[in-house]
Amino acid sequence: MLNTRLKHLLGKLKLMSKHPYFGYLVFGAILIVCQMLTLGGVISGSLMDSIISTLIYASAALGFALLLGYGGMASLGTAAFIGLGTYIIGFFSGKLELPFILTLLIAFGGAIILGAIVGFISLRIEGMYLAIITLGLSEIFIEIYKSFKGFTNGVDGLGFRNFQIFNIPMSDTAVQTMVIIAFVILMIVTINVINSPTGRAMLAMKDSTAAAQSMGISLLKYRLFAFVISTVFAVLAGILYMAEVKFSSPPTWGLTMSLSILAAVIVGGEQSIVGIILGTFIIFNLNTAVLSDIPFFSNNPDAQYILNGLLIIVIVMFYPGGLIRLIQSLRAWIKKKFNQLKHKWKVYRYGADE
Repeated sequence: MLNTRLKHLLGKLKLMSKHPYFGYLVFGAILIVCQMLTLGGVISGSLMDSIISTLIYASAALGFALLLGYGGMASLGTAAFIGLGTYIIGFFSGKLELPFILTLLIAFGGAIILGAIVGFISLRIEGMYLAIITLGLSEIFIEIYKSFKGFTNGVDGLGFRNFQIFNIPMSDTAVQTMVIIAFVILMIVTINVINSPTGRAMLAMKDSTAAAQSMGISLLKYRLFAFVISTVFAVLAGILYMAEVKFSSPPTWGLTMSLSILAAVIVGGEQSIVGIILGTFIIFNLNTAVLSDIPFFSNNPDAQYILNGLLIIVIVMFYPGGLIRLIQSLRAWIKKKFNQLKHKWKVYRYGADE
């Protein structure tokens, strides 16, 4: 009887493991366990902080990857949109003390309007010129953040302390749990978009706009969608950033941040969620989580940027699909060698087949 129940349970688990969301839910569960281990002192708090920071930046990188990897459009305004998310929650939930849900609706509404505006611009301008336009838009936002002191507190930066949901104050542990849950939801949304007809239409649009139009794909519809979802992801990342870091300053949201997100997507792999997480960790948190313990990098902190630059050059030259493509190639090579060894052992043990 016990064996029958065990087999039935294992069968259910095997069936669940084939669900497309299973891996993402397991990933979230593992992070929750790591958080509990951090509270118990098993895992260092600095490592957990690095993981949460990676998830926040990766939230924006997921939206950027949909824009670049599937829509074929480059934007250098991602950082400004993240900054907008930080100031929206800081002003409406912090200063005005509006309910968090209302602040979230305001943030998403602003993101949709802003994404639609940039999407309309992309209908007339493409490629490098579109990147320049978004860079100019980003610089405009930075100057607004510096000058609009009533909204952003200017160059002094905006602090945020009273984060709460449904009038319940959120502890640091609760905020980190919220970041994990939000990131899992964003991963599920991303994979749904990728595997949907919308994702295939965006990919066709990236490969050739003329061919996409000849197949009846509306450039207006899918370019607007790409920019809107990218902007929404970036604004949400800003909200998560403000909830975790609790401080936002205009210089943070300049060109350097946008280029770092671009680098994370390129290094990890623009069409892989796992690759984006890996690339984001390398670009944003490898120094604090790993390299800071190495004497050379602790004595020369700027060496990390040199390492990142060299890594980008190597990836673009030899593995344009990102580190995830390199990992897949290594896995295929190892599997091939293992099968060869297995065949040699079979020949040695049983003799060659006649």
